[in-house]
Amino acid sequence: STLASQYLSSVEGLVKSIRINASEGYNATNIQLQVCRSGSTCNRTVFNVDVELNATADMVKTVGLQSLANRLPKQGYEGASFPSIVVSSTVENNTQSTVNIRLAFPNEEAGSATLTCVFWNVTEQRWSDEGCEFVKGPGNLAYCECNHLTSFSMLMSKHSVSMPFLDQLTYVGLGVSICSLIVYIIIECLVWSAVVKSSLSHFRHTALLNISLCLLLADCSFLASSFPSILNETLCLVLVVAKHYFFLAMFFWMLCLSIMLVHQLIYVFSHIGKKMYMIIGFTIGYVCPTITVAVTYVYYDQASDIPYYSSKTCWLTYQSAMQGSIHAFLFPVGTIVLVNMFSMMVVIATVLKPSGAETNKKGDKDAAKSIIKVIIFLTPIFGGTWVLGLFVFLMDDFT
Repeated sequence: STLASQYLSSVEGLVKSIRINASEGYNATNIQLQVCRSGSTCNRTVFNVDVELNATADMVKTVGLQSLANRLPKQGYEGASFPSIVVSSTVENNTQSTVNIRLAFPNEEAGSATLTCVFWNVTEQRWSDEGCEFVKGPGNLAYCECNHLTSFSMLMSKHSVSMPFLDQLTYVGLGVSICSLIVYIIIECLVWSAVVKSSLSHFRHTALLNISLCLLLADCSFLASSFPSILNETLCLVLVVAKHYFFLAMFFWMLCLSIMLVHQLIYVFSHIGKKMYMIIGFTIGYVCPTITVAVTYVYYDQASDIPYYSSKTCWLTYQSAMQGSIHAFLFPVGTIVLVNMFSMMVVIATVLKPSGAETNKKGDKDAAKSIIKVIIFLTPIFGGTWVLGLFVFLMDDFT
Protein backbone atom coordinates (compact mmCIF):
# COMPACT_ATOMS: atom_id res chain seq x y z
CA SER A 1 0.00 0.00 0.00
CA THR A 2 1.08 3.59 -0.53
CA LEU A 3 2.26 5.96 2.15
CA ALA A 4 -0.91 8.05 1.73
CA SER A 5 -3.10 4.97 2.27
CA GLN A 6 -1.12 4.01 5.38
CA TYR A 7 -1.46 7.56 6.68
CA LEU A 8 -5.24 7.48 6.13
CA SER A 9 -5.57 4.13 7.92
CA SER A 10 -3.42 5.37 10.81
CA VAL A 11 -5.50 8.53 11.25
CA GLU A 12 -8.74 6.51 11.18
CA GLY A 13 -7.35 4.08 13.76
CA LEU A 14 -6.15 6.93 15.96
CA VAL A 15 -9.49 8.76 15.78
CA LYS A 16 -11.36 5.55 16.60
CA SER A 17 -9.24 4.79 19.67
CA ILE A 18 -8.81 8.21 21.28
CA ARG A 19 -11.10 9.35 24.07
CA ILE A 20 -12.41 12.90 23.76
CA ASN A 21 -14.03 14.69 26.67
CA ALA A 22 -14.73 17.96 24.88
CA SER A 23 -17.39 18.21 22.19
CA GLU A 24 -15.96 21.09 20.17
CA GLY A 25 -13.46 18.91 18.33
CA TYR A 26 -10.03 19.90 17.05
CA ASN A 27 -8.95 22.09 14.12
CA ALA A 28 -5.52 22.37 12.50
CA THR A 29 -4.16 23.38 9.10
CA ASN A 30 -4.58 20.03 7.34
CA ILE A 31 -6.86 18.13 9.72
CA GLN A 32 -10.17 18.89 11.42
CA LEU A 33 -12.00 16.69 13.92
CA GLN A 34 -15.65 17.14 14.92
CA VAL A 35 -17.55 15.12 17.54
CA CYS A 36 -21.25 14.35 18.10
CA ARG A 37 -22.60 12.80 21.28
CA SER A 38 -25.73 10.68 21.97
CA GLY A 39 -28.20 11.41 19.22
CA SER A 40 -29.84 9.89 16.19
CA THR A 41 -28.60 12.59 13.78
CA CYS A 42 -25.17 14.20 13.64
CA ASN A 43 -24.51 17.35 11.58
CA ARG A 44 -20.94 18.64 11.39
CA THR A 45 -18.75 20.60 8.95
CA VAL A 46 -15.09 19.90 8.17
CA PHE A 47 -13.23 22.01 5.59
CA ASN A 48 -16.53 23.37 4.18
CA VAL A 49 -17.86 19.83 3.66
CA ASP A 50 -21.16 19.34 5.49
CA VAL A 51 -21.52 15.86 7.02
CA GLU A 52 -24.91 14.50 8.06
CA LEU A 53 -24.87 11.05 9.69
CA ASN A 54 -27.94 9.10 10.81
CA ALA A 55 -26.93 6.67 13.58
CA THR A 56 -27.90 5.83 17.16
CA ALA A 57 -24.52 5.85 18.88
CA ASP A 58 -22.78 7.13 21.99
CA MET A 59 -20.34 9.16 19.91
CA VAL A 60 -19.72 9.99 16.24
CA LYS A 61 -16.28 11.25 15.22
CA THR A 62 -15.81 12.95 11.86
CA VAL A 63 -12.36 13.86 10.60
CA GLY A 64 -11.44 15.83 7.49
CA LEU A 65 -8.01 15.46 5.89
CA GLN A 66 -6.85 18.12 3.46
CA SER A 67 -4.41 17.63 0.56
CA LEU A 68 -4.71 13.83 0.72
CA ALA A 69 -7.11 12.69 -2.02
CA ASN A 70 -4.71 13.44 -4.88
CA ARG A 71 -1.98 11.39 -3.19
CA LEU A 72 -4.02 8.20 -3.07
CA PRO A 73 -3.90 5.82 -6.08
CA LYS A 74 -6.49 6.60 -8.78
CA GLN A 75 -6.97 3.07 -10.07
CA GLY A 76 -10.17 3.03 -12.14
CA TYR A 77 -10.44 6.84 -12.01
CA GLU A 78 -7.25 7.87 -13.82
CA GLY A 79 -8.98 10.61 -15.82
CA ALA A 80 -10.75 12.09 -12.81
CA SER A 81 -10.03 15.28 -10.90
CA PHE A 82 -10.25 14.84 -7.14
CA PRO A 83 -10.98 17.48 -4.50
CA SER A 84 -8.23 17.78 -1.92
CA ILE A 85 -10.42 16.72 1.02
CA VAL A 86 -11.06 13.22 2.37
CA VAL A 87 -13.78 12.84 5.01
CA SER A 88 -13.92 9.89 7.41
CA SER A 89 -16.49 9.11 10.12
CA THR A 90 -16.51 6.49 12.88
CA VAL A 91 -19.18 5.57 15.43
CA GLU A 92 -19.01 4.12 18.94
CA ASN A 93 -21.60 1.68 20.33
CA ASN A 94 -23.95 1.96 17.38
CA THR A 95 -27.27 0.12 17.88
CA GLN A 96 -28.42 0.26 14.25
CA SER A 97 -27.65 -2.39 11.66
CA THR A 98 -27.16 0.22 8.93
CA VAL A 99 -25.67 3.69 8.98
CA ASN A 100 -26.52 6.37 6.40
CA ILE A 101 -24.12 9.21 5.75
CA ARG A 102 -24.62 12.26 3.56
CA LEU A 103 -21.86 14.68 2.57
CA ALA A 104 -22.34 18.04 0.83
CA PHE A 105 -19.28 19.00 -1.23
CA PRO A 106 -18.92 22.50 -2.72
CA ASN A 107 -18.96 21.98 -6.50
CA GLU A 108 -16.93 24.78 -8.11
CA GLU A 109 -17.56 23.55 -11.66
CA ALA A 110 -21.31 23.00 -11.66
CA GLY A 111 -22.57 21.73 -14.98
CA SER A 112 -19.13 21.17 -16.52
CA ALA A 113 -18.31 17.68 -15.18
CA THR A 114 -19.76 14.29 -14.32
CA LEU A 115 -19.74 13.79 -10.56
CA THR A 116 -19.11 10.45 -8.83
CA CYS A 117 -19.20 9.64 -5.13
CA VAL A 118 -16.58 7.14 -3.96
CA PHE A 119 -15.00 5.79 -0.76
CA TRP A 120 -11.55 4.37 -0.07
CA ASN A 121 -11.64 0.58 0.07
CA VAL A 122 -8.85 -0.29 2.51
CA THR A 123 -8.88 -4.01 1.62
CA GLU A 124 -8.54 -3.53 -2.14
CA GLN A 125 -6.50 -0.31 -1.86
CA ARG A 126 -8.61 1.56 -4.41
CA TRP A 127 -11.57 3.92 -4.75
CA SER A 128 -15.03 2.31 -5.01
CA ASP A 129 -18.55 3.67 -5.54
CA GLU A 130 -20.34 0.65 -4.05
CA GLY A 131 -23.21 1.74 -1.83
CA CYS A 132 -22.75 5.42 -2.71
CA GLU A 133 -24.65 7.68 -5.06
CA PHE A 134 -24.48 11.29 -6.22
CA VAL A 135 -27.44 13.62 -5.62
CA LYS A 136 -27.59 17.09 -7.19
CA GLY A 137 -28.01 19.78 -4.56
CA PRO A 138 -29.11 23.42 -4.75
CA GLY A 139 -26.69 26.03 -6.05
CA ASN A 140 -23.15 24.70 -6.24
CA LEU A 141 -23.58 21.86 -3.72
CA ALA A 142 -23.06 18.21 -4.65
CA TYR A 143 -24.37 15.56 -2.25
CA CYS A 144 -22.87 12.13 -1.72
CA GLU A 145 -25.09 9.59 0.06
CA CYS A 146 -23.74 6.23 1.32
CA ASN A 147 -25.24 3.40 3.35
CA HIS A 148 -22.12 2.02 5.01
CA LEU A 149 -19.43 3.18 7.41
CA THR A 150 -16.60 0.65 7.66
CA SER A 151 -13.06 2.10 7.63
CA PHE A 152 -14.70 4.69 5.49
CA SER A 153 -13.48 7.73 3.62
CA MET A 154 -15.78 9.67 1.36
CA LEU A 155 -14.85 12.02 -1.44
CA MET A 156 -16.21 13.21 -4.74
CA SER A 157 -14.37 12.69 -8.00
CA LYS A 158 -14.96 14.84 -11.06
CA HIS A 159 -14.02 14.17 -14.65
CA SER A 160 -14.86 16.28 -17.65
CA VAL A 161 -17.65 15.20 -19.94
CA SER A 162 -16.11 14.20 -23.26
CA MET A 163 -18.37 14.80 -26.27
CA PRO A 164 -16.10 15.00 -29.33
CA PHE A 165 -19.01 15.25 -31.79
CA LEU A 166 -20.22 18.43 -30.04
CA ASP A 167 -16.74 19.95 -30.30
CA GLN A 168 -16.57 19.09 -33.99
CA LEU A 169 -20.05 20.52 -34.53
CA THR A 170 -18.97 23.72 -32.77
CA TYR A 171 -15.86 24.12 -34.94
CA VAL A 172 -17.83 23.45 -38.14
CA GLY A 173 -20.49 25.95 -37.09
CA LEU A 174 -17.88 28.57 -36.24
CA GLY A 175 -16.13 28.02 -39.57
CA VAL A 176 -19.38 28.40 -41.54
CA SER A 177 -20.35 31.46 -39.50
CA ILE A 178 -16.97 33.18 -39.98
CA CYS A 179 -16.89 32.50 -43.74
CA SER A 180 -20.50 33.66 -44.19
CA LEU A 181 -19.89 36.86 -42.22
CA ILE A 182 -16.77 37.69 -44.23
CA VAL A 183 -18.67 37.16 -47.50
CA TYR A 184 -21.56 39.33 -46.27
CA ILE A 185 -19.27 42.17 -45.17
CA ILE A 186 -17.48 42.13 -48.55
CA ILE A 187 -20.80 42.15 -50.46
CA GLU A 188 -22.18 44.94 -48.26
CA CYS A 189 -19.14 47.10 -48.97
CA LEU A 190 -19.38 46.46 -52.73
CA VAL A 191 -23.08 47.36 -53.03
CA TRP A 192 -23.14 50.07 -50.36
CA SER A 193 -23.63 53.02 -52.69
CA ALA A 194 -26.33 51.18 -54.65
CA VAL A 195 -28.51 50.20 -51.66
CA VAL A 196 -28.06 53.20 -49.37
CA LYS A 197 -30.46 55.83 -50.71
CA SER A 198 -31.84 57.48 -47.55
CA SER A 199 -30.91 58.15 -43.93
CA LEU A 200 -33.16 55.26 -42.87
CA SER A 201 -31.55 52.76 -45.24
CA HIS A 202 -28.13 54.12 -44.25
CA PHE A 203 -28.77 53.37 -40.57
CA ARG A 204 -30.30 49.96 -41.32
CA HIS A 205 -27.29 48.82 -43.33
CA THR A 206 -24.90 50.39 -40.80
CA ALA A 207 -26.56 48.41 -38.01
CA LEU A 208 -26.47 45.16 -40.01
CA LEU A 209 -22.81 45.74 -40.89
CA ASN A 210 -21.88 46.36 -37.24
CA ILE A 211 -23.87 43.32 -36.08
CA SER A 212 -21.95 41.18 -38.58
CA LEU A 213 -18.59 42.71 -37.65
CA CYS A 214 -19.14 42.21 -33.89
CA LEU A 215 -20.29 38.62 -34.41
CA LEU A 216 -17.26 37.93 -36.64
CA LEU A 217 -14.83 39.23 -33.99
CA ALA A 218 -16.71 37.34 -31.25
CA ASP A 219 -16.53 34.10 -33.28
CA CYS A 220 -12.80 34.57 -33.85
CA SER A 221 -12.24 35.17 -30.13
CA PHE A 222 -14.34 32.11 -29.31
CA LEU A 223 -12.32 29.98 -31.72
CA ALA A 224 -9.02 31.30 -30.33
CA SER A 225 -10.04 30.32 -26.79
CA SER A 226 -11.18 26.79 -27.70
CA PHE A 227 -8.13 25.25 -25.99
CA PRO A 228 -7.73 27.11 -22.66
CA SER A 229 -5.02 24.73 -21.41
CA ILE A 230 -2.46 26.09 -23.92
CA LEU A 231 -3.21 29.77 -23.22
CA ASN A 232 -1.47 31.89 -20.61
CA GLU A 233 -3.46 33.93 -18.09
CA THR A 234 -3.06 37.26 -19.91
CA LEU A 235 -4.17 35.95 -23.31
CA CYS A 236 -7.07 34.10 -21.70
CA LEU A 237 -8.24 37.30 -19.98
CA VAL A 238 -7.97 39.29 -23.23
CA LEU A 239 -10.09 36.71 -25.07
CA VAL A 240 -12.70 36.64 -22.28
CA VAL A 241 -13.01 40.44 -22.39
CA ALA A 242 -13.18 40.34 -26.21
CA LYS A 243 -15.96 37.73 -26.22
CA HIS A 244 -17.87 39.52 -23.47
CA TYR A 245 -17.60 42.86 -25.29
CA PHE A 246 -18.27 41.82 -28.90
CA PHE A 247 -21.22 39.55 -28.07
CA LEU A 248 -22.79 42.35 -26.01
CA ALA A 249 -22.07 44.90 -28.76
CA MET A 250 -23.81 42.64 -31.27
CA PHE A 251 -26.93 42.50 -29.12
CA PHE A 252 -26.95 46.23 -28.45
CA TRP A 253 -26.80 46.86 -32.21
CA MET A 254 -29.75 44.47 -32.58
CA LEU A 255 -31.55 46.61 -30.01
CA CYS A 256 -30.79 49.73 -32.07
CA LEU A 257 -32.27 48.09 -35.15
CA SER A 258 -35.48 47.03 -33.39
CA ILE A 259 -35.94 50.48 -31.78
CA MET A 260 -35.51 52.13 -35.18
CA LEU A 261 -38.05 49.78 -36.77
CA VAL A 262 -40.69 50.35 -34.07
CA HIS A 263 -40.11 54.12 -34.24
CA GLN A 264 -40.76 54.12 -37.99
CA LEU A 265 -43.93 52.06 -37.56
CA ILE A 266 -45.39 54.20 -34.78
CA TYR A 267 -44.18 57.63 -35.91
CA VAL A 268 -44.61 57.32 -39.66
CA PHE A 269 -44.22 61.02 -40.42
CA SER A 270 -41.46 61.72 -37.88
CA HIS A 271 -38.07 61.44 -39.55
CA ILE A 272 -34.70 61.42 -37.78
CA GLY A 273 -31.61 62.70 -39.56
CA LYS A 274 -28.63 60.53 -40.46
CA LYS A 275 -26.38 62.24 -37.90
CA MET A 276 -28.82 61.61 -35.05
CA TYR A 277 -29.20 57.96 -36.14
CA MET A 278 -25.43 57.52 -36.01
CA ILE A 279 -25.08 59.16 -32.58
CA ILE A 280 -27.84 56.98 -31.10
CA GLY A 281 -26.57 53.83 -32.83
CA PHE A 282 -22.90 54.11 -31.83
CA THR A 283 -23.78 55.21 -28.29
CA ILE A 284 -26.04 52.22 -27.68
CA GLY A 285 -24.00 49.84 -29.85
CA TYR A 286 -20.53 50.45 -28.41
CA VAL A 287 -20.63 52.74 -25.36
CA CYS A 288 -23.20 50.63 -23.44
CA PRO A 289 -21.27 47.33 -23.78
CA THR A 290 -18.01 49.14 -22.93
CA ILE A 291 -19.50 50.40 -19.66
CA THR A 292 -21.01 46.98 -18.89
CA VAL A 293 -17.74 45.09 -19.42
CA ALA A 294 -15.64 47.68 -17.56
CA VAL A 295 -17.92 47.80 -14.51
CA THR A 296 -18.17 43.99 -14.42
CA TYR A 297 -14.40 43.51 -14.59
CA VAL A 298 -13.65 46.12 -11.90
CA TYR A 299 -16.34 44.75 -9.58
CA TYR A 300 -15.25 41.10 -9.78
CA ASP A 301 -11.56 42.00 -9.72
CA GLN A 302 -11.71 44.38 -6.77
CA ALA A 303 -14.91 43.94 -4.75
CA SER A 304 -15.93 40.29 -5.12
CA ASP A 305 -14.54 36.96 -3.94
CA ILE A 306 -15.70 35.42 -7.22
CA PRO A 307 -13.20 35.90 -10.09
CA TYR A 308 -14.19 37.67 -13.32
CA TYR A 309 -13.25 34.70 -15.47
CA SER A 310 -12.22 31.05 -15.25
CA SER A 311 -8.82 30.09 -16.67
CA LYS A 312 -10.14 26.53 -17.20
CA THR A 313 -12.79 27.67 -19.67
CA CYS A 314 -11.60 31.15 -20.71
CA TRP A 315 -15.10 32.45 -20.13
CA LEU A 316 -17.09 34.23 -17.44
CA THR A 317 -17.65 32.49 -14.11
CA TYR A 318 -20.85 30.92 -12.83
CA GLN A 319 -21.31 29.90 -9.19
CA SER A 320 -25.08 29.69 -8.75
CA ALA A 321 -28.20 31.74 -9.41
CA MET A 322 -27.31 35.45 -9.13
CA GLN A 323 -23.66 34.63 -8.41
CA GLY A 324 -20.95 34.88 -11.04
CA SER A 325 -19.86 37.30 -13.76
CA ILE A 326 -21.86 35.36 -16.39
CA HIS A 327 -24.94 37.27 -15.20
CA ALA A 328 -23.37 40.49 -16.53
CA PHE A 329 -23.82 38.84 -19.92
CA LEU A 330 -27.11 36.98 -19.42
CA PHE A 331 -29.12 39.88 -17.98
CA PRO A 332 -28.37 42.40 -20.78
CA VAL A 333 -28.82 39.73 -23.46
CA GLY A 334 -32.07 38.45 -21.94
CA THR A 335 -33.46 41.98 -21.62
CA ILE A 336 -32.54 42.89 -25.20
CA VAL A 337 -34.04 39.68 -26.59
CA LEU A 338 -37.32 40.35 -24.73
CA VAL A 339 -37.45 43.93 -26.04
CA ASN A 340 -36.72 42.71 -29.57
CA MET A 341 -39.43 40.06 -29.34
CA PHE A 342 -41.86 42.79 -28.26
CA SER A 343 -40.76 44.85 -31.28
CA MET A 344 -41.45 41.87 -33.53
CA MET A 345 -44.95 41.55 -32.03
CA VAL A 346 -45.53 45.24 -32.84
CA VAL A 347 -44.49 44.58 -36.44
CA ILE A 348 -46.84 41.58 -36.69
CA ALA A 349 -49.70 43.61 -35.17
CA THR A 350 -49.08 46.33 -37.76
CA VAL A 351 -49.15 43.76 -40.56
CA LEU A 352 -52.46 42.35 -39.25
CA LYS A 353 -54.09 45.77 -38.99
CA PRO A 354 -56.92 45.85 -41.58
CA SER A 355 -56.61 48.39 -44.36
CA GLY A 356 -60.27 48.42 -45.36
CA ALA A 357 -60.05 46.47 -48.60
CA GLU A 358 -58.27 43.43 -47.21
CA THR A 359 -61.28 41.58 -45.89
CA ASN A 360 -61.36 38.66 -48.29
CA LYS A 361 -59.45 35.39 -48.23
CA LYS A 362 -56.73 36.78 -50.46
CA GLY A 363 -56.08 39.51 -47.92
CA ASP A 364 -55.87 36.91 -45.15
CA LYS A 365 -53.40 34.85 -47.16
CA ASP A 366 -51.25 37.90 -47.87
CA ALA A 367 -51.27 38.81 -44.18
CA ALA A 368 -50.24 35.27 -43.24
CA LYS A 369 -47.39 35.37 -45.75
CA SER A 370 -46.26 38.73 -44.39
CA ILE A 371 -46.24 37.40 -40.82
CA ILE A 372 -44.18 34.38 -41.87
CA LYS A 373 -41.69 36.70 -43.60
CA VAL A 374 -41.49 38.89 -40.49
CA ILE A 375 -40.78 35.89 -38.25
CA ILE A 376 -38.23 34.34 -40.64
CA PHE A 377 -36.26 37.55 -41.21
CA LEU A 378 -36.55 39.29 -37.84
CA THR A 379 -36.07 36.33 -35.47
CA PRO A 380 -32.32 35.87 -36.24
CA ILE A 381 -31.69 39.61 -36.69
CA PHE A 382 -33.30 40.42 -33.33
CA GLY A 383 -31.51 37.55 -31.54
CA GLY A 384 -34.61 35.39 -31.10
CA THR A 385 -32.67 32.17 -31.68
CA TRP A 386 -30.55 32.94 -28.60
CA VAL A 387 -33.61 32.17 -26.47
CA LEU A 388 -32.75 28.50 -27.06
CA GLY A 389 -29.28 29.07 -25.60
CA LEU A 390 -30.71 30.77 -22.51
CA PHE A 391 -33.21 27.91 -22.13
CA VAL A 392 -30.45 25.27 -22.29
CA PHE A 393 -28.40 27.21 -19.71
CA LEU A 394 -31.35 27.40 -17.31
CA MET A 395 -32.20 23.72 -17.82
CA ASP A 396 -28.58 22.75 -17.07
CA ASP A 397 -28.68 24.85 -13.90
CA PHE A 398 -31.95 23.39 -12.56
CA THR A 399 -31.23 19.77 -13.49
